[in-house]
Amino acid sequence: MLFKVLADVFEKIEATTKRLEMTDYLVELIKATPKESIGKVAYLTTGTLYPPFMGIELGVADKLCQKAISIATGFREEIVEEDYKKSGDLGKTAEDLLAKKAIRTLFHRPLTLDRVYGTLEKISQAYGSGAQEAKISHLAGLLSDADPKEARYIVRMALSKLRLGVADMTFLDALAIAFGGGKEYREAIERAYNLTSDIGYVAETIAKGGIDAIRQVKVTFGRPIKPQLAERLSSLEEILEKLGGKCSAEYKYDGLRIQAHIQGSSVILFSRRQENITSQFPDLVDALQNAIRAKEAIVDGECVPVDPNTGDLLPFQVVSQRRGRKYDIEKMIGEIPVVLFLFDALYVNGEDLTLKPYLERRKALEAILQETECIRIAEKIVSDDSKEIEAFFHKAVQEGTEGLVCKAIGPNSLYEAGKRGWLWIKWKRSYRSEMVDTVDLVAVGAFAGRGRRAGSYGALLMAAYNPKDDVFDTVCKLGSGFTDEDLARLPELFKPFIIDHKPPRVNALIKPDFWLQPVKVLEVIGDEITLSPLHTCGFNAIRQGSGLAIRFPRLVKFREERVPEDATTVEEIVDMYRRQLKRVESET
Repeated sequence: MLFKVLADVFEKIEATTKRLEMTDYLVELIKATPKESIGKVAYLTTGTLYPPFMGIELGVADKLCQKAISIATGFREEIVEEDYKKSGDLGKTAEDLLAKKAIRTLFHRPLTLDRVYGTLEKISQAYGSGAQEAKISHLAGLLSDADPKEARYIVRMALSKLRLGVADMTFLDALAIAFGGGKEYREAIERAYNLTSDIGYVAETIAKGGIDAIRQVKVTFGRPIKPQLAERLSSLEEILEKLGGKCSAEYKYDGLRIQAHIQGSSVILFSRRQENITSQFPDLVDALQNAIRAKEAIVDGECVPVDPNTGDLLPFQVVSQRRGRKYDIEKMIGEIPVVLFLFDALYVNGEDLTLKPYLERRKALEAILQETECIRIAEKIVSDDSKEIEAFFHKAVQEGTEGLVCKAIGPNSLYEAGKRGWLWIKWKRSYRSEMVDTVDLVAVGAFAGRGRRAGSYGALLMAAYNPKDDVFDTVCKLGSGFTDEDLARLPELFKPFIIDHKPPRVNALIKPDFWLQPVKVLEVIGDEITLSPLHTCGFNAIRQGSGLAIRFPRLVKFREERVPEDATTVEEIVDMYRRQLKRVESET
C-alpha cells in the first residue's frame, strides 16, 4: 500500500470541519487498506505507533527534525528554521521546502506504508550513543523519497503532532461502517476496544475475522481495561432513587486510579490513561505480590499518598509528585509512601469478572486479597438506610476522602469498561457556591491576553464532552484562578495543539483567537450554571435557542491524568442545572 493513499485522505480530514465528513473519509481509507495493514493505519491515523500501554514514543525534537529536513531538501538549517518561525508547523515547512527543491534524487522510489511505519519504528527504538544521528538519518531518508504532501504528515508523525483530530471513537465508528455496514455494530467493537485499549488490535481483529471475532475478544493480562467511570449527584435521595433504593457506598479516595495486573511474579501497573507506570511504584509491585493470592488477577483501585508520620490521607497533588519520575524513586518512596485501596476485581484465574454483578466481583476481590500495610480494601457498607449512608459519608470525609461512590448492586451492575453511567454515582463534599461540585472541562480555544496578560492567553474556551455525538460543546470562558506561573506557561503548554480552523469534534458558536485540539483537561468550579445563547452545552435541552454556561468559572487544577473523553459530560451539566433550579425553587 502506498503511503500516498494515507496522505491524500489525511489532507481531506485536515480540511473538514464536519465530523460526519471525517468519518466518511476514514471509511474510505479503511476500505482501501489491505487487511494485514489495517492495524498500522489505525495507529498512524490516531497519532500513535503503538497502543499507549506500551509506552513507546518517537522522541523526535524540533531541532532534530529541522536537521533532517535540511538534509532531505538541501536547504541550510537557518533557512529551515526561518521558514518554521513563519509557518509554526514543521510539517508545512518540510512540504514547502520540498516543493521548492529543484532536483529530485535519481533513485527516488514511491513510499509505501510499511516503509514509513517501519522507519518510524526504528526512530522510536534508537537509544544510547549515536541515537540522534540515527534518528536524523532515518527521517531524512524518508523525506528524501517523499513528495511534499507526504513530507507534511511524516514530519508531524515524527513530532507526535499529527493535528488531524481523529479520536479513537471516531475511528471505531468508521470500522463499524466499513466492516459491519452501519453504526449498530459500534457497541460490540467499542467493548472489544475497552477491554484491550488497543485500536490497532481491534482493527486487525475485525478486518480478518469480522464482527464474530470482535465478539470473542477477551480480557487479557498485560492489556489494560478502560476504567469504569461514575456520574455525580449532590443529593443522597436522588442517588438512592437512581440505584433502586439500596447500594454499596464506598469511600471516594482522592488519589491516582491504578489497574494492577498480577501474573505469578509479574506485576504491571496502569494509569487511568492506560499508561504503564510500573517503574514509578516499585513499592506497590512488591506489596501486590504478597497481597494477591491468585495465579492471575486484574484488580482496580486508588493509589493514595499518606503522611509517613501520622498515617493521614493526603491529597492527590502529593502522589502526583511520584508520576513520571525516573530518578530518586527510592527516596520518593520514603518521602511519599502510598496505599493502594482496591475496590474491584475484573479478572481472576482465567475468569472474566466484568460480566458479573458488582457484589460478586467484590466477593472475588475479598477472597484473593490478604491486606497489608500498603494494599488495603476500600471501606464500604451496603445499605438502604439513608441515615446510615449519610453517617458513613461524614465518616469518610473526616478520614480525608472526597466523599462516597455509591454503586448499584443489582443483577445488571456489571463492570462497564470505558463508560460513565448511573451504576456508579459520586457523592462529594459540597462547596460554598450555587454550583456544588467541580467539573472537568476540555480547552478547545484560547483568547489573546490583554494588558498584564499580554503575551499569554487572557482566557480559555472550555467545553464539556458530548458522548452521544463524540464532540465537545462549549460551556464557559475560563480566565480566573490561574497563578502567574500558570499564565506564563499557557502558550507553550498549548502550542502543540493550535489548529488554524475549528476542530471537527468541537461544537462552538464563539470564535476564539486560537482554536485548540481538544486534548487538555482542567478542573473548574463556578458560582452557578445559567442559560446562555452563546454556548452549545445542552443546547435546546432546557430552552429552545439556549445552551448552558458556567458563571464566574475558576481554575481548580490541571488534570494531566485525564483524557478528554473522561471530561464531565453535557448530560451531567444539564442535570446539575436542573438540580440547582430545584434548590432555588425550594428556598423561595
